[in-house]
Amino acid sequence: MKIDVLVAGAGPVGLAMASELARYGVSVWIVDKAAQRTDKSKALVVWPRTLELMDRSGCGEKLIAAGMRVTGSNVFADGKEIVHIPLDTVESPHPYALMLPQSETERVLDEHLNGFGVQVERNVELVGFVAGDDCVTSTLRHSDGREETVESSWLIGCDGAHSAVRHGLGMQFIGDTLQSEWILADVHLTGVPKPSEVSVIWHAEGVLVIFPITNDRYRIIADMGEIQGDTRRPDPTLEEVQAILDQRGEGIRASDPIWLSYFHINERKVKDYRAGRVFLAGDAAHIHSPAGGQGMNTGVQDACNLAWKLALVSRGLCKEEPLLGSYSIERSAVGDMVLEAAGKTTALAIMRGGVKQAIRNHLASLIFGFGPVKRMAANVATELSIGYPKSPLSVHSAHELEKPAAGERAPIREGEVPVGAGTVPLFVLCGEAQDLPGRYAGIVDADFRKPFHDDGLWLVRPDGYVAVATERGNWAEVSAFLDQLTAA
Repeated sequence: MKIDVLVAGAGPVGLAMASELARYGVSVWIVDKAAQRTDKSKALVVWPRTLELMDRSGCGEKLIAAGMRVTGSNVFADGKEIVHIPLDTVESPHPYALMLPQSETERVLDEHLNGFGVQVERNVELVGFVAGDDCVTSTLRHSDGREETVESSWLIGCDGAHSAVRHGLGMQFIGDTLQSEWILADVHLTGVPKPSEVSVIWHAEGVLVIFPITNDRYRIIADMGEIQGDTRRPDPTLEEVQAILDQRGEGIRASDPIWLSYFHINERKVKDYRAGRVFLAGDAAHIHSPAGGQGMNTGVQDACNLAWKLALVSRGLCKEEPLLGSYSIERSAVGDMVLEAAGKTTALAIMRGGVKQAIRNHLASLIFGFGPVKRMAANVATELSIGYPKSPLSVHSAHELEKPAAGERAPIREGEVPVGAGTVPLFVLCGEAQDLPGRYAGIVDADFRKPFHDDGLWLVRPDGYVAVATERGNWAEVSAFLDQLTAA
């Protein structure tokens, strides 16, 4: 069998990757060694930038219909609110955090993938591969022990923290396991101070974080201090969860547990997300603290970044370079940023010592009292601030005028079809088009859009980031960029 892309792993990242590729007409086969989708809540938050990207395929509204919207996040200390971050003020069609258990996210994405005529092949494990100059030959093992060989132009490892693809490449997973233990509980709660928002409680004995899932179901995460011994603890009891709530939460009562567990935080990442015809995405490439709920979102955005590039190359519309090389450059930089931010947030939350905690609480209350700081924090949390300013696909013109600058997310304007929608990944011109769409048929949308400012010209990538930002009428700069992608 010969296909364009083999995707290993059918979690949220693999499902998103296969869906995007299939939507753009790339032949894709997706396999997973698990017999069925997860039934656990696991990753819980879908951020606005992820929803914007999923809107391009029509999947965003399906996710929203299954989830719960949360419009604020709060930090409490010493029994009072010291920080409030509103999410409903961000400039996005989705000004909220969408709370959606991973089991539901996978269900929606799986059904979305089925709509393109692609089914996940389950009970199928990738046990080895050989990457050549022209294709990747993979060996797959079925549950009955039968093995088969598949040739694909590309292989993408979306197979999690213990990735067989990463191991097959021999890539180092650089980082550490934090020497702290955490408790996770999905339970029903009463008495939550702000029941429809995220609550972070900084306590002398550790942090307690409460995420709403439905009207009375919540996710609790709490720091339990340093790891004690090498043996794995049994799962916590409801009584242990209640004891933490009594200590740190005051008046919050837990009942009807759904999932109780202990976990440790790993912070690890590969240096390069690509080795020739083989790519890594999601937890196969990066894992980090759950602080901020960035993990799954970062992985899904890996998929949305790579899929359109592979589609243009697979369809013979663009050269491999610099398009495919930009994937690792762009997404590895984002991975570094998320890893650093999540690590710092975790370190702040688990800080010990009365004097240190008092200083932390005072500074947080002071700094987050400023409106610009709140807006910046909201944009970072919602991932709207992510950009690719140092990408080879970002042209920083001497004539660059006003924002959005090259590498930044292009504003999403009401009533416009999302950039990147449809069955072909097209660049979009924001400004008068002249003959450019005709010269670059197949990669530039024939319909140009209004400029973001009257004196500028923008070329927006199929994933909604600005490739070229220049002065009005500077077609030569746009042409030079497109020639770089298409010239033999």
